Amino acid sequence: MLPPADELPDVLLDLAVPHEDINDLVRLRGRLMGDPEARRLLDRSVDAMVRDMGKIGDDPQYPPLPAELGALGALFHVFVFVATVPHVRAYHRSRGIPDDISRRTLADLGRHMAVHRRARGGPGLLHPGWNALHFRGELYQLGRLQFQRAVLGERMGGAVAAAGHSAGRGDPCLNLHIADFHGPLSPESCDRSMALAREFFARHYPEERYETAVCHSWLLDPQLRHYLSADSNIVRFQERFRLAAGYERAADDATPVAFVFGDRDLPAAELPRRTRVERAVGDHLRAGGHWYVEHGWFPL
Repeated sequence: MLPPADELPDVLLDLAVPHEDINDLVRLRGRLMGDPEARRLLDRSVDAMVRDMGKIGDDPQYPPLPAELGALGALFHVFVFVATVPHVRAYHRSRGIPDDISRRTLADLGRHMAVHRRARGGPGLLHPGWNALHFRGELYQLGRLQFQRAVLGERMGGAVAAAGHSAGRGDPCLNLHIADFHGPLSPESCDRSMALAREFFARHYPEERYETAVCHSWLLDPQLRHYLSADSNIVRFQERFRLAAGYERAADDATPVAFVFGDRDLPAAELPRRTRVERAVGDHLRAGGHWYVEHGWFPL
């Protein structure tokens, strides 16, 4: 159930929802609660979220949204996550997870709304399924990095086992994610996050033995070393990982453009050159090159 209209702004602020979106959400709450079909959609969506709370890799299947929802449709999933807050907070408490970690993890909702506004100029979420990880107990913000509870798949598990690591296919792993709007990716901040993660998962998920960290990201593309200095934060981040073989190598130019510039549809010729990373991404594309998602791991 959604909080009352006069309590909704406080809940939204706790989730770091941008201030410019709060009035619209309060207004649309009335429309949502007054539309029986929309309320049924909300109930079904929340049920999909909270079913099997904490289970790894079981993506919720949302019912399709009718086009006639209009402005409500753009923010519908925000209401789903708001309605899920009591359930995920209860799950966090059952695991003994500190309130500050719970709050910072769920506040990633607001950050993704800011990402959407930067890319599209208005309210919404680009990838609601991504935020479902936070609200289902699968992902946690621990310092600079986010850590997703996952298992080693066929390719990564095979690469890890072939390297002589103690883990292999089907074993638990932590999937690392790098959030935007969260300061530099400095070695010190990453070291702190790793220390927090080792303590956090040993304490709150003692039955899951995490021995491996993995990352699937364009930030691991070795081509970045041609443009960035050896002491840059990105290159230092790359040095933590061993790249895994066995993955199909497909160009993915839109992802770094979206991450660095905010809009995946910006043409290469128009990309700014204000920072070293902007120059690296844009100059490489303008020269006819491509960027690739790479797959790395290191032992915990």
